[in-house]
Amino acid sequence: MNAQSSPAPKARAKKPLRVAVLMHAPLLPPPSIAGMSDEEIDVFKMEYDVCTALENLGHEVIQIGVEDELKPIRVALTERRPHVVFNLMTHFHDAGILDSAIVAWLELRKQRYTGCNPRGLLTANDKALSKKVLAYHRIRAPRFFVVPRGKKPKGLPKRLEWPLFVKSRSEHASTGISQASIVHDLEQREARVQFVHEQVGTAAMCEEYVEGRELTIGVLGNQRLEVTPVWEIFMDQLSPGVANITTSRVKWDHAYQKKIGLRTGPAKDLDEAKEAEIRRMARRIYRALGLSGYARSDMRMDREGRVFVLEANPNPDLCFGEDFAEGFARCGYGYPELVQKIVTLGRSYRAPGEG
Repeated sequence: MNAQSSPAPKARAKKPLRVAVLMHAPLLPPPSIAGMSDEEIDVFKMEYDVCTALENLGHEVIQIGVEDELKPIRVALTERRPHVVFNLMTHFHDAGILDSAIVAWLELRKQRYTGCNPRGLLTANDKALSKKVLAYHRIRAPRFFVVPRGKKPKGLPKRLEWPLFVKSRSEHASTGISQASIVHDLEQREARVQFVHEQVGTAAMCEEYVEGRELTIGVLGNQRLEVTPVWEIFMDQLSPGVANITTSRVKWDHAYQKKIGLRTGPAKDLDEAKEAEIRRMARRIYRALGLSGYARSDMRMDREGRVFVLEANPNPDLCFGEDFAEGFARCGYGYPELVQKIVTLGRSYRAPGEG
């Protein structure tokens, strides 16, 4: 996708608001991207697109850059008194699992915010916990086990089969994922678990690898849910023997994306029954994990047509032109309208204990 800014809306928001956009300090976007390359813009593209869309809608945008303390947020909330906080944080203290703590703090202050609630974030971002919840609701996911940091894996549980896929239990954005994440024996598994422990710094999750098609689907809403068409990730020029998995290189290396012919779009040749099944599953996942605001579920479909949930991603990438926004464009949401809808959902969400 090229790094272009979000388009101007057809109409401005009915009620202009003070919107505090909460983001990581290094990702504060510049006033203009004129003359910058796609690679330069890509670092802060989501932040730029969201802020631009909010401004085009007529809202007053208050940018808050956060590193490792809450003081900048507290100061902005006290001095500017925003109507809503647009949350673009994906981690805190370099830990993906701690983004829920920031949202919980906002709830303690009775501050309206966009995106997922802290309980849904905590459950979904702990990949092992989320799979246990999904299993309780009889939603199909790969079988797995977890190796805590400081521990070594022992054998292979009887109910699991090779190959396995080894990844972080709690980090997202394909952190630590490569072709070597697919392991076929005990030696490979031990080496990859050690890599996750030492290089990613989290527990390692070892799940059965599902060979098949990579699917995603977006969900939007608090009580009433809307879903996108089923989207698929295509790698048209992938070398023989290379697995079609979304590695860190696939996700972030523009040159490699061009080399493998990476593209995304509506899933190919899905019959109506299978499309309906996946859309129902997306809603069930969202409700089972207690999500709110917006999320994207990542799935694999094997050769027999069985669909497995890999993970649910609350507050996914909101870049203009990327999968989530493009999926909802098929549902009639232009990019500014999508951003406004997320603001409206944030304003209307009620935390536990509220009237």
